[in-house]
Amino acid sequence: MEQKPARVRLVDAAHELMLTKGLARTTTKEIARAAGCSEAALYKNFLSKEELFVVVLQERLPKVDLRQLIADPGAGERSVEENLTDIARQAALFYEQSFPIAASLYAEPRLKERHDAAMRELGTGPHLPIRGVDTYLRAEQTAGRVRPDADTYAAASLLLGACAQRAFAYDATVTGEPPQPLDDFAASLARTLLTGLAG
Repeated sequence: MEQKPARVRLVDAAHELMLTKGLARTTTKEIARAAGCSEAALYKNFLSKEELFVVVLQERLPKVDLRQLIADPGAGERSVEENLTDIARQAALFYEQSFPIAASLYAEPRLKERHDAAMRELGTGPHLPIRGVDTYLRAEQTAGRVRPDADTYAAASLLLGACAQRAFAYDATVTGEPPQPLDDFAASLARTLLTGLAG
């Protein structure tokens, strides 16, 4: 069986280690070893552990892809509620899988600073999905499907904030599970948000 390219093996190994150990505690040496590569091979493919983390987020975790919605909000005659439900579902899955990786960053301020600097340099970060949802909702305003006086940035923040909250809010409960299945949560969140946007 043909071996995967080094870059793919490195991203796979980084994803697995970051999920189990967190970003802060995962070293480039461990990632290279798990991938069956040298550390030099890791740095040949990636500038830093932070860049590798961004690639893991982009290539291995669920995506919140808003490009089509922004380009044509009414495409396929889908309602705003249906679109918001899909966004909520994708975002909740993304946060659920990314939190275990990124949470350890907050325990090490210097690593967090380096990580934030890398995000800025790579032109990415957690603020971009909020901007994307805001842009989508403003496109819906222009199309007349969202109230002209609705605060689209606040709505985007509420939607994604609720999805992020779901990722860790229930760990301490008896079951450790959210009270609603993901699809029910996404639909309910979209419906509730829409009462303020289109009411």
